[in-house]
Amino acid sequence: MIFDAPIDAVWKAWTDPKLVARWWGPKYYVSPSCEIDLRVGGRYNFCMRAPADQGGQDSYTVGVYKRIQPRTLLEFTQSLGDADGNPIDPAAIGMPPDFPREMLTTIELEPKAGMTKVTVTVLGMTPGQMYVFALAGWHQSLDKLEESLA
Repeated sequence: MIFDAPIDAVWKAWTDPKLVARWWGPKYYVSPSCEIDLRVGGRYNFCMRAPADQGGQDSYTVGVYKRIQPRTLLEFTQSLGDADGNPIDPAAIGMPPDFPREMLTTIELEPKAGMTKVTVTVLGMTPGQMYVFALAGWHQSLDKLEESLA
């Protein structure tokens, strides 16, 4: 996806907790809290709250940063978690048995004539219904990211 924003702005949108909270989660979800310890081995904990008509519950995405190359690359694990940032078993909250406990996510940023190309790669998701939902969620989140950069 190409964002009409300079690479520094896009990098900050991925690494500044206040900015991540502006766009994290699918359409109509909000992010009431976002914690980032931006260093290799550092953890993050992103909360997203469902709209009231979908139950209004909070859910958490947690993980550990594996690789960081400022302005060009973020690689991190991604798991469902609790409010304290601990990974949880997806089955314990009613997810299908094939929902992965952990995925590896890579975000690559590349400058393009004053704009920024962002490539998101997520490894570890089993093909099926949850894959479709996760893909839709990523697309909606990236649309919100684009709006937040405008």
